[in-house]
Amino acid sequence: MSTSPNATPEPSFSAASFLRPADAPDRPTLLRAYRLMRVASELAHLYEENKAVTSRYVHATARGHEAIQLAAAFHLRPTDYAAPYYRDDALLLGLGLTPYELMLQLMAKRDDPFSGGRTYYGHPSLRRPGFPTIPHQSSATGMQAIPATGMAHGIKYLESQGILKNEQSTTSNEQLEQPRLGGAANGIAQSSLFTDHSAKPVVLCSIGDGAMTEGEVSEALQMAVLHQLPIIYLVQDNDWGISATGREMRAMDAYEFAAGFKGLHRLRVDGADFGSSYTGLARAFDYVRRTRGPVLVHAKCPLLGHHTSGVRREWYRGDNLAAHTPLDPLPRLHQQLLNLGIAEAELQRFADDARALVLADYQRALAAPSPDPATFADHEFAPPAVTQETGERAPAGAEKVLMVDAALHAVDEILSEFPEALLYGQDVGGELGGVFREAALLAKKYGDARVFNTPIQEAYIVGSTAGMSAVGAKAIVEIQFADYIWPGLNQLVEELSKSCYLSNGQFPVQSLIRVPVGAYGGGGPYHSGSIESTLLTIRGIKVVYPSNAADMKGLLRSAFLDPNPVVLLEHKGLYWSKVPGTEDAKTLEPAAGYVIPLGKAAVAQAADPEQLRRGATCVVIAYGMGVHWAKTASRPFAGQVEILDLRTLNPLDFEAVEAAVRTHSKVLVLTEEPLLNSFAESLAGRIQRTCYWDLDAPVFTLGAANLPAIALNVDLERQMLPTPEKVAAALAELLKF
Repeated sequence: MSTSPNATPEPSFSAASFLRPADAPDRPTLLRAYRLMRVASELAHLYEENKAVTSRYVHATARGHEAIQLAAAFHLRPTDYAAPYYRDDALLLGLGLTPYELMLQLMAKRDDPFSGGRTYYGHPSLRRPGFPTIPHQSSATGMQAIPATGMAHGIKYLESQGILKNEQSTTSNEQLEQPRLGGAANGIAQSSLFTDHSAKPVVLCSIGDGAMTEGEVSEALQMAVLHQLPIIYLVQDNDWGISATGREMRAMDAYEFAAGFKGLHRLRVDGADFGSSYTGLARAFDYVRRTRGPVLVHAKCPLLGHHTSGVRREWYRGDNLAAHTPLDPLPRLHQQLLNLGIAEAELQRFADDARALVLADYQRALAAPSPDPATFADHEFAPPAVTQETGERAPAGAEKVLMVDAALHAVDEILSEFPEALLYGQDVGGELGGVFREAALLAKKYGDARVFNTPIQEAYIVGSTAGMSAVGAKAIVEIQFADYIWPGLNQLVEELSKSCYLSNGQFPVQSLIRVPVGAYGGGGPYHSGSIESTLLTIRGIKVVYPSNAADMKGLLRSAFLDPNPVVLLEHKGLYWSKVPGTEDAKTLEPAAGYVIPLGKAAVAQAADPEQLRRGATCVVIAYGMGVHWAKTASRPFAGQVEILDLRTLNPLDFEAVEAAVRTHSKVLVLTEEPLLNSFAESLAGRIQRTCYWDLDAPVFTLGAANLPAIALNVDLERQMLPTPEKVAAALAELLKF
């Protein structure tokens, strides 16, 4: 393993960003770094010495990476944002977190400031005055790149509109220089760094070299270059990915790989040397603050600790550890300080103080309380913004509107009212305005900064909304067809759905993801799919599914206002009411501002009271297209069929379901999805369990045939899917009980 002794610039760096004497660390900064390296070293040593206790929960430490991590921490401001990775405990010390706070997370204690004992060591979530904002990131390797880039994207957008708000932005230089564990000024006491652009926020995305081969990282780099976003990708390269070496994992290192992204400026530093790291990062931060464009910093580091406490170095490292040991940044900095005339005795005092601090904090952390088990379910969601239906659903003089236009009008009203809102996805910008014209003319009205096309990158479309939310931007995004959502599921599951829960409520993700779904006559296998059952296995997201224009408008606005991730499923066959039997999807258009609370079902068709008195009724529980199939199918059974439109699938209005079942005692659960193992079957089972004594018949279910795709030929499609005729046959059988 070799390290580069000097910071090597990408040729396209401007002359103004070249090395300046003031960029080099001064004596106080070097001593601060040494003190914190000692603390980081003592932490790793203590964890190893007490592994029977500390390895109860998996952890990794920064050993070998301390120089580059501390250098990065010293350049971050309270107005900045950071996305660390799991080995960045030295970076957290450099920001001013204490060993005690880190050990609270190590031991999964109640007062863990990041997650309250819910997630691993080195997985910070932090909103604290005087510190950079650190949103939640998962352990899925490399997955932080997209939300981090989304943060930079949101900052760029908010800056372009003149509405960037940061509660830290009024912090004075004097306040910045107040000491914390990380030292005065968080490492930025040198006046050369306080320039006219110094308050502009930067996003730091820290990432291991092994993660750079992830496809989602390439999506992030592509968007950072395409939109010239204010982000630094700090790649810590120790030449290992668990037990796989660099030569096994990659054809080139991250610096060489980044050359393919034209407009992404590159920098190499010796990540084991604090001076090289500090100087290189000074230039990188200065460049991004001034130009608002992206930089990748490649830092070569030794790996001196274990991969994690669960994958120990002695199992696979062999002689490689001996090759890495001479590159240890701590003795290198120690010798450099001796060369500057710092006495050995003074450095020893730093070592003694670090050991005493870590030992004392360890004892405190051991004695700290564990979480109250009664709180285990707290913070699945942030409290909803809309709790009751308000506004005019059918205002005087209103005209009927198609469902697709109701959605368009709802988004238009949101963009007009909320300057922090923006809309993006494949083909939603420019002239087209969506393949279904569901965003028609919005780009022309609001500009390309607010309504824009993305590359074919479902992961970025979904995952970037987490970053947008963290900086105060409110994203509405679109997946062009439900059949293409699968590349975005990793971000939806790992980054969006878990953020509120694992950050102990600090970082709910406000995200509205629009997804056209369903068959509409000849769409074929990749434009006709239904995906709600898959989505409903993901906890921490809400799933909404309107069946008519009025509900579309009210639910879309509520979904936007909700502080949690919401997937809005929009049936293509209902967009224009052209499919026979869907005429009722066209309704009077509600007034602007109309909202329907998520999680509230509605009766789409009531049964006749006389038929109900005679016990001759049933209820169909449906949503989306199923509501219209049921309406058509019920015509031969005048007054005998009530239809309950769920409208929201999670949270589910199960109280309304139970009330309807107990009223009618006969129930059909209807879905467009293949029935086997579906949401509909799950709901039927739940009804059977809770309403057993109220039932006069088995719970009926009806859905599509259990096949992997919908065929292109319309006759084959019709054979596979429910139809009004199939629903009518089920109703006839059910009503005989």
